[in-house]
Amino acid sequence: MADAETQQTIAKRSELTRPKILLVDDTASVLDSLKMVLLRSGFEVVAADSVKAALQCISTQHFDVLLSDLHMPNAGDGLTLVSAMRHSNSNAVTIIFSGYPEMKEAAGAILNQADEILVKPLDPKTLVETIRTRLKRGIDSVKIVESVADILERETSATIAAWELRVGDEKKILSVPLSSEERCAHLPQLFHDLVTRLRSPLPLGTRALVSHASAAHGKLRRKQGYTAAMMVEESRMLQVSIFQTLQNNLRTVNFSLLLVDVMAIADEVDSQLAQAMACYISESKVDNLLVEA
Repeated sequence: MADAETQQTIAKRSELTRPKILLVDDTASVLDSLKMVLLRSGFEVVAADSVKAALQCISTQHFDVLLSDLHMPNAGDGLTLVSAMRHSNSNAVTIIFSGYPEMKEAAGAILNQADEILVKPLDPKTLVETIRTRLKRGIDSVKIVESVADILERETSATIAAWELRVGDEKKILSVPLSSEERCAHLPQLFHDLVTRLRSPLPLGTRALVSHASAAHGKLRRKQGYTAAMMVEESRMLQVSIFQTLQNNLRTVNFSLLLVDVMAIADEVDSQLAQAMACYISESKVDNLLVEA
C-alpha cells in the first residue's frame, strides 16, 4: 500500500515538473504526430488547431513553450500567438515552424519576435533537442526599440484577431451573420492607412486624409444589415484592441513619440468611422427615397 502511495506521489511530482507545451497547427495529421512525439519525449502537451483556440488556451493556462505553425487560415498566424504568449507569460520559449524553406532567409525579422524558427518537415529528434536546449537557455533578452508604426504593422494580424474575439462577445453585432473574412475585410486597409499616417505625421489640427476604403466600408455595412450603433461599437472595440497591442509591446516601444502617436491613432480611427458613417447615412437616405417612390 505504502509503495503504491509512494509511486503516486512520484508520478504527481513528475507531472508538475514536466515542461508544458502549447502545440498549434491547423493540419490534423501534423498536430497528432507532433503531439505524440512530444508526449513520448516527456512533455505535457496541449494541442490547438487554430489561432482562436490557441488564444483561449493562452488566456487560461500557463505554458513553458509555444510551438506553432507560422501560416494558418483565418485571422491571425503564429506570430499572433507569439505576441499573446509574450504578454501572458514573458518567460515562455516561443518556437515557430513553417513549410516554406525561404522563411529561413527572413529569420532575422521573425526572430525579433520568436526565439526560434524551424522548417517543416520537422525531424523529431531535432525538434525535441531544440526545445530542451531553449528551455535550458531561456528566452532571448536583447532590447529592441520599435516605433508605434512598426509595432502596429508587425502586429496587424494579431490586433485584427484580438478585435474579432472582442466582437465575438458582442451579441448585437453577431446578430448580423458574417464570415470572418467579411467581418474583417476593411481592417487591413485601415491598418495600412494608420501606419502610413504614423510614418508621415500630419501637422496638428490638420483634417485626416480622405479614405475611399472607409466610404466603401460604410456602404457595405449598410447592405450587410448593420445599424449605426453597431458600427460605432466596432470602431470603439478596434481602438481598444489597438491600444491593447501597444500595451502588450511596452517593453519595446519607443516612448519618445508615444503620446503623439496615440493621438494620431485615435484621430485616424475616428475619422475613418466618420467617413464610413457619412456614406452609411447617404445610403440610408437613398433607400428611403426608393421606398417612398
